[in-house]
Amino acid sequence: MATLYDPSRDELAALLEGEPRYRLDQLWHGLYEQRSTPAELTTLPKALRTRLDADLPLALEPVTESVSDDGLTVKWLWKLADGSQIETVLMHYPDRSTVCVSTQAGCAMACGFCATGQAGFERNLSVGEIVEQVVRASRVAAEGEPARRVSNIVFMGMGEPLANVDRVLGAVHRIHGDLGLSARHLTISTVGIVPGINRLALEPLPVNLAVSLHAANDELRDELVPINRRYPLADLYAACEAYLTVKNRRISFEWAMIDGVNDRASDARELAAAARSLRAHINLIPLNATPGWPTKGTPAERVASFRDQLEDLGANATVRANRGNEIDAACGQLRANQEIAVAAPRRRALPH
Repeated sequence: MATLYDPSRDELAALLEGEPRYRLDQLWHGLYEQRSTPAELTTLPKALRTRLDADLPLALEPVTESVSDDGLTVKWLWKLADGSQIETVLMHYPDRSTVCVSTQAGCAMACGFCATGQAGFERNLSVGEIVEQVVRASRVAAEGEPARRVSNIVFMGMGEPLANVDRVLGAVHRIHGDLGLSARHLTISTVGIVPGINRLALEPLPVNLAVSLHAANDELRDELVPINRRYPLADLYAACEAYLTVKNRRISFEWAMIDGVNDRASDARELAAAARSLRAHINLIPLNATPGWPTKGTPAERVASFRDQLEDLGANATVRANRGNEIDAACGQLRANQEIAVAAPRRRALPH
């Protein structure tokens, strides 16, 4: 069954057959510019609102909301129509508000240090299920105190975006063209799905590409990121080079720092060489705790030392601020699996 944000404009027009033509503009404007539900659109006749609510229900049923201690990070656990669960994170910064969206229920990439990967794969999300995460988070941001506007979207939640590339790109076009966010503020993350990177290079919108690298030699990356056995580093780097040639957009390398595993001097040399070759920026991410991974993250002082080593080797690197750790909303912690969930402060059931 289609949900509220699944239909294209043409599909909505077919659903409104028999209505005055301007009803389509009223509905589309209400959904995408006002971020409203049909029930809230008093410009539409009551009978039409009732029919739309029945024919196009919301995709995301709220289960819990978790708020960080400083109030700047909010995580939602949603239940989908088939019972699958996903999570979405809203993060406020001084200069922007960012939504981290999920693209799959679960993940098949099986990266052992990622809670989503530990949980396994259920299914791909639809365009509407992805877009609705942005709409719902945008409403919360706008209705907060102070009111904020979401300006950045990162496809870094549950799932591998480029393993669901058609629907992800459909959501990108909807977020850009109809929700009005700049494509340059949209970032798609991948563990290295080479065909997906090649596909992304053909897209006209200048979205950002972030590659979750985590290791810069095949032996270690085979262990940390199993998809590397299918798309080894030589192939991944070639795809990144082709993307860079076409887009001329800086690529980011994401590097989850694991104590004693990928934070050695040799790792810094390999990573710096790859980053210099591709003119990539490196985001260092201290590994966040997950129930199923015994290894701990690199201590903060050694993360800073690793960054300094990279810069001495001619690479550009920053340490990503760790946001939402106490509510399991930080990088690698999304799992939507309450059986292994770590209790979070200020977690509460939401009204349906």
